[in-house]
Amino acid sequence: MHEPIPDQPELEVDRLLAEGDAAALGAFFAALPPGEVQRALDSLPADDRVRAIALLDPVQAAGLVDRLPDVHAVDLVERLDPGTAATIVQELPSDEQADLLNELDDEDAEAILAVMPPELAQETRALAQYPADVAGGLMITEYLAFSDRDRVQDVIDDMRSNAERYRNYDVQYAYVIDSNDMLIGVLRLRDLLLARKADVVRDIMIQTPLSVSDSDTLDQVHDVFEGVSYFGIPVIDEERRLVGVVRRSAVERAMGDRTEGMYLKSQGIVGGEELRSMQLLTRSRRRLAWLSINVILNLVAASIIALYQDTLAAVLALAVFLPIISDMSGCSGNQAVAVSMRELTLGLIRPSELYRVWIKEISVGLLNGLALGLLLASVAWLWKGNPFLGLVVGAAMAINTMIAVSIGGAIPLILRRLKLDPALASGPILTTVTDMCGFFLLLSIASALLPLIT
Repeated sequence: MHEPIPDQPELEVDRLLAEGDAAALGAFFAALPPGEVQRALDSLPADDRVRAIALLDPVQAAGLVDRLPDVHAVDLVERLDPGTAATIVQELPSDEQADLLNELDDEDAEAILAVMPPELAQETRALAQYPADVAGGLMITEYLAFSDRDRVQDVIDDMRSNAERYRNYDVQYAYVIDSNDMLIGVLRLRDLLLARKADVVRDIMIQTPLSVSDSDTLDQVHDVFEGVSYFGIPVIDEERRLVGVVRRSAVERAMGDRTEGMYLKSQGIVGGEELRSMQLLTRSRRRLAWLSINVILNLVAASIIALYQDTLAAVLALAVFLPIISDMSGCSGNQAVAVSMRELTLGLIRPSELYRVWIKEISVGLLNGLALGLLLASVAWLWKGNPFLGLVVGAAMAINTMIAVSIGGAIPLILRRLKLDPALASGPILTTVTDMCGFFLLLSIASALLPLIT
């Protein structure tokens, strides 16, 4: 029977730290769900988090680091001495090693690599050279590969003699290479076990296996996995040499991380992942980067209202519709941004196809603008009994919707052409621009028809 999880697991961690009971601390962390592990560590002072990691044996510590958000893992490893950090890092899967060291300061990363075994350090450096969003940056180097000239007995003997080393490998298949390390086949373990001991591997392997290039993008690799049910696919370099295996789980995690990153940027957090356990000044700086720009844009929007304050004073009902028009147009614009970003990601459009994207978006904007404009015009007419007020409100809504989808569809392409992040298109800038247009349209049309709506 499992012990119940305490309401405040950080108190139990505190107690075990005070007792210095490494075994009990490791068992306690292992019993916690991932979210509770993060919460328990997040509630501890930074020095106590470091003590907790350092107290565990390297395998347990690596398992714990692997369950933490990246910003927590990086902070913890940076605070450890290089020797302790190296023993933990080398217990992580190879792709996690490279990702973690890439997030560290160069000085900290080099200090850790200097303590690691030379062969492992060299391998980790090689993996760290790949961008994070290509197959080479996603792959692991823990896989089984055998020569096409090996006999079945040779393969079985190797697996038995290296059982401890292979125990943590995600073994579904073994890969077959030639004398130049080129991938030429895949060996199913079922076929291996059922074959005669004297059989040669090349006679029982699956020839011309599916593979991806180490330079293939995340989206290309994801598309390959979409068409098959494999847990992993071999990765080859430009000379078809086997260099690693990319796992489905790594691709799905990377897709999720990218989506989360885009969402954070679209909401005005441009420095990456933010957690409330991070330093106050760091969190403040990341948010202010957008908020300061947004203040200026909002002052411009407010100045439009100030220019038409006489119109607004004459027809106070317009004030009710200002936030509705700006909000609905912002929503329409964000929908267009989302579609453009998705199509850019999938390679369905190029940054040069502005006109085609605009035609597609303005068509949707015209239909949706007319529908929303008619709805809002009807509400204004029924409320005040003035059809001209409905005309003003409806026209502003329809036109601003078309403007919003035009901007939302186009800005990601423009930013991509300028080699900037398309995620910057949504959020504060798009919303504020549509606010300015909505305020101007409603108040300028109202001013032109003022005698008819007062």
